[in-house]
Amino acid sequence: QVQLVESGGGLVQPGGSLRLSCAASGSIFSINAMGWYRQAPGKERELVARITSGGGTNYADSVKGRFTISRDNAKNTVYLQMNSLKPEDTAVYYCNAGIYNGTYYKKLYSDYWGQGTQVTVSS
Repeated sequence: QVQLVESGGGLVQPGGSLRLSCAASGSIFSINAMGWYRQAPGKERELVARITSGGGTNYADSVKGRFTISRDNAKNTVYLQMNSLKPEDTAVYYCNAGIYNGTYYKKLYSDYWGQGTQVTVSS
């Protein structure tokens, strides 16, 4: 009933930029925090950046100053602008959101994940 669909991944050279988007759709009453996680081969999934419904943000130390997370509440969409990309940023990036599904009188809170989008930084 609720889907997160990511887009914007791809292959980029070191020092380049990419912008990821994640749109939530379905029977959405409201969305709390939204975030981006990533998982590199052989490693655990890690938080990259997170943004609250009020716009508060936090970032992994490894991406501070290079990545910027933002959201458009009217479009139920979260973005991740990635600049100065490094080979170590190569991973599958996943969108995450805490969503109230349903109506004001009957809603259920769940944690949702996107299908993932590959980001490869290589020359």
